[in-house]
Amino acid sequence: LIKTEGEVDYIDPNGKKTDLLVSIDGRSVGASVTRAFHWPPEDPYTVTEADTLLTDKLADIPLSAANAAAADAWERSILHVVAYDGQYADSIETAYAALAPAVTLDTIVIVTVTDGDDEFIY
Repeated sequence: LIKTEGEVDYIDPNGKKTDLLVSIDGRSVGASVTRAFHWPPEDPYTVTEADTLLTDKLADIPLSAANAAAADAWERSILHVVAYDGQYADSIETAYAALAPAVTLDTIVIVTVTDGDDEFIY
Protein backbone atom coordinates (compact mmCIF):
# COMPACT_ATOMS: atom_id res chain seq x y z
CA LEU A 1 0.00 0.00 0.00
CA ILE A 2 1.37 3.38 -1.02
CA LYS A 3 -1.66 5.61 -0.37
CA THR A 4 -5.37 5.37 0.29
CA GLU A 5 -8.00 7.37 -1.60
CA GLY A 6 -7.83 10.35 0.73
CA GLU A 7 -4.04 10.51 0.52
CA VAL A 8 -3.62 10.42 -3.27
CA ASP A 9 -3.06 13.87 -4.78
CA TYR A 10 -5.38 14.80 -7.63
CA ILE A 11 -5.47 17.63 -10.15
CA ASP A 12 -9.17 18.15 -9.48
CA PRO A 13 -10.05 17.24 -5.90
CA ASN A 14 -13.71 16.91 -6.97
CA GLY A 15 -12.90 14.66 -9.95
CA LYS A 16 -12.84 10.87 -10.17
CA LYS A 17 -10.63 9.05 -7.68
CA THR A 18 -9.26 5.58 -7.09
CA ASP A 19 -9.51 3.66 -3.84
CA LEU A 20 -5.89 2.66 -3.37
CA LEU A 21 -2.47 3.32 -4.81
CA VAL A 22 -0.32 0.22 -4.42
CA SER A 23 3.05 -1.03 -5.56
CA ILE A 24 3.24 -4.35 -7.39
CA ASP A 25 6.67 -5.52 -8.48
CA GLY A 26 7.94 -1.95 -8.20
CA ARG A 27 5.16 -0.46 -10.36
CA SER A 28 2.49 1.95 -9.17
CA VAL A 29 -1.00 0.55 -9.63
CA GLY A 30 -4.32 2.28 -9.04
CA ALA A 31 -6.81 -0.11 -7.48
CA SER A 32 -10.55 0.44 -7.42
CA VAL A 33 -12.83 -1.82 -5.43
CA THR A 34 -16.52 -2.47 -5.98
CA ARG A 35 -19.09 -4.87 -4.66
CA ALA A 36 -21.36 -7.12 -6.73
CA PHE A 37 -24.34 -7.36 -4.42
CA HIS A 38 -28.07 -6.65 -4.26
CA TRP A 39 -30.95 -7.31 -1.90
CA PRO A 40 -32.12 -9.86 -1.24
CA PRO A 41 -28.81 -11.56 -1.88
CA GLU A 42 -30.45 -14.93 -2.62
CA ASP A 43 -32.08 -13.53 -5.76
CA PRO A 44 -30.00 -14.07 -8.90
CA TYR A 45 -27.55 -11.32 -9.76
CA THR A 46 -28.29 -10.65 -13.42
CA VAL A 47 -25.87 -10.13 -16.26
CA THR A 48 -27.57 -6.77 -16.82
CA GLU A 49 -26.72 -5.71 -13.25
CA ALA A 50 -23.16 -6.93 -13.74
CA ASP A 51 -22.87 -5.07 -17.05
CA THR A 52 -24.05 -1.84 -15.46
CA LEU A 53 -21.60 -2.21 -12.58
CA LEU A 54 -18.62 -3.03 -14.81
CA THR A 55 -19.43 -0.38 -17.41
CA ASP A 56 -19.71 2.35 -14.79
CA LYS A 57 -16.60 1.34 -12.87
CA LEU A 58 -14.44 0.71 -15.93
CA ALA A 59 -15.46 4.10 -17.38
CA ASP A 60 -14.39 5.87 -14.17
CA ILE A 61 -10.94 4.24 -13.98
CA PRO A 62 -9.26 6.14 -16.85
CA LEU A 63 -10.81 9.35 -15.55
CA SER A 64 -9.28 8.83 -12.11
CA ALA A 65 -5.91 7.94 -13.66
CA ALA A 66 -5.97 11.13 -15.75
CA ASN A 67 -6.92 13.11 -12.64
CA ALA A 68 -3.95 11.89 -10.57
CA ALA A 69 -1.23 14.44 -9.90
CA ALA A 70 2.10 13.57 -11.56
CA ALA A 71 3.68 12.54 -8.24
CA ASP A 72 0.93 9.94 -7.67
CA ALA A 73 0.41 8.77 -11.27
CA TRP A 74 0.13 5.03 -11.79
CA GLU A 75 1.12 2.72 -14.64
CA ARG A 76 -1.74 0.22 -14.51
CA SER A 77 -5.21 -0.04 -13.03
CA ILE A 78 -7.01 -2.87 -11.29
CA LEU A 79 -10.72 -3.21 -10.67
CA HIS A 80 -11.34 -5.62 -7.80
CA VAL A 81 -14.91 -6.89 -7.71
CA VAL A 82 -16.06 -8.49 -4.46
CA ALA A 83 -18.83 -10.90 -5.45
CA TYR A 84 -21.37 -12.21 -2.96
CA ASP A 85 -21.23 -15.77 -4.32
CA GLY A 86 -20.33 -17.86 -7.35
CA GLN A 87 -23.50 -17.00 -9.25
CA TYR A 88 -22.73 -13.29 -8.88
CA ALA A 89 -19.18 -13.95 -10.13
CA ASP A 90 -20.54 -15.90 -13.11
CA SER A 91 -22.69 -12.91 -14.09
CA ILE A 92 -19.68 -10.61 -13.75
CA GLU A 93 -17.64 -12.94 -15.98
CA THR A 94 -20.39 -13.16 -18.61
CA ALA A 95 -20.89 -9.39 -18.66
CA TYR A 96 -17.14 -8.76 -18.83
CA ALA A 97 -16.77 -11.10 -21.83
CA ALA A 98 -19.38 -9.06 -23.73
CA LEU A 99 -17.77 -5.66 -23.11
CA ALA A 100 -15.97 -3.88 -25.92
CA PRO A 101 -12.17 -4.22 -25.81
CA ALA A 102 -11.86 -0.43 -25.65
CA VAL A 103 -13.61 -0.56 -22.26
CA THR A 104 -11.51 -3.37 -20.80
CA LEU A 105 -8.14 -2.90 -22.51
CA ASP A 106 -6.24 -0.98 -19.85
CA THR A 107 -7.68 -2.43 -16.65
CA ILE A 108 -7.03 -5.75 -14.93
CA VAL A 109 -10.24 -7.12 -13.39
CA ILE A 110 -10.07 -9.44 -10.39
CA VAL A 111 -13.14 -11.08 -8.86
CA THR A 112 -13.18 -12.42 -5.30
CA VAL A 113 -16.07 -14.63 -4.20
CA THR A 114 -16.89 -14.29 -0.51
CA ASP A 115 -19.83 -16.71 -0.29
CA GLY A 116 -21.61 -14.08 1.76
CA ASP A 117 -18.90 -13.99 4.41
CA ASP A 118 -17.80 -10.43 3.72
CA GLU A 119 -19.09 -8.28 6.60
CA PHE A 120 -15.54 -7.95 7.94
CA ILE A 121 -14.55 -6.14 4.73
CA TYR A 122 -17.01 -3.35 5.28
